[in-house]
Amino acid sequence: MTELLKLTEVATPETQVDDVLTLSYEYRQKSRWPAQTDGGVKVGLFLPRGQRLHAGVILTGADHYQVQIKAASETVSVVRCEDALQFARTCYHLGNRHVALEILPGELRYLTDHVLDHMVKGLGLEVTHEVLPFEPEAGAYHSHG
Repeated sequence: MTELLKLTEVATPETQVDDVLTLSYEYRQKSRWPAQTDGGVKVGLFLPRGQRLHAGVILTGADHYQVQIKAASETVSVVRCEDALQFARTCYHLGNRHVALEILPGELRYLTDHVLDHMVKGLGLEVTHEVLPFEPEAGAYHSHG
């Protein structure tokens, strides 16, 4: 079975989905590509250009076949910092390099890059590496959908 999926509104928690599609950050930024759901169904995604899929979004196909997007676990650099000024300074320097950042209270994450890790260490912070889902900020000029 091949489904052509299109983006719909974010579903409510009560929405029943037929399958899950686990995607890396890279693939959640693409607008057209073939994929296979976690349940083994081959799908073709056709999304508006420039739209990034967030975890939890529901895509729908023919006959209301619904697939929920899940963020894949990826190797990310994790930086934890309790000092608000040092945390803000680090976010600034990474953002100034247009790095996609996931910002959490006292913690930031980015896709692992040894050059960026070296820079962050130079700012006086420790960098660890973990395998986690990566859901970076959409940015001030993008939809947070």
